[in-house]
Amino acid sequence: MVLLPSAPSRAPRGVRAAARGPAVRRRVSTLAIGASVVLAATACSSAVSVENADVPAWKATALPSASAIALEDAGKILNRDPRTKDAANLAPGRYTLTMTCDGGGKAFFAVSTGGKKLAEAGAACNGSRETARITLATAGTVQISASSVDAPILYAYQLVAAS
Repeated sequence: MVLLPSAPSRAPRGVRAAARGPAVRRRVSTLAIGASVVLAATACSSAVSVENADVPAWKATALPSASAIALEDAGKILNRDPRTKDAANLAPGRYTLTMTCDGGGKAFFAVSTGGKKLAEAGAACNGSRETARITLATAGTVQISASSVDAPILYAYQLVAAS
């Protein structure tokens, strides 16, 4: 009988890969979870630093230029308190309210006259513009209130006589 030196015992390639599989899957899972956390955190963070924002510069690019503006405002809502502005002696007619906000979340705009609510509208705070049509039946003072539960945000709006 001839004894041949035996080759080192090695498991077949598929068996070795299967043994490493759980470790590799754990590493891939950990990387995937980490990437998800980073993406979620950046998706929820504000694209605009509201506290340090230059409101007039932001408003200049956020709203379209318009003539015959009856009422406009822009600012920061830092603590959920609504911001209200009035325009006295507006003529009856149709108006367009253009509004926008930035900083994440949503802003709400309420238009009223003589204590009567004419319209409510909202805008997603991602820099997009929203519009609402307002009809003022009689001359009077119009009040617009901007608010958000997602403070801090930047907001801007303009009420323009429709042509």
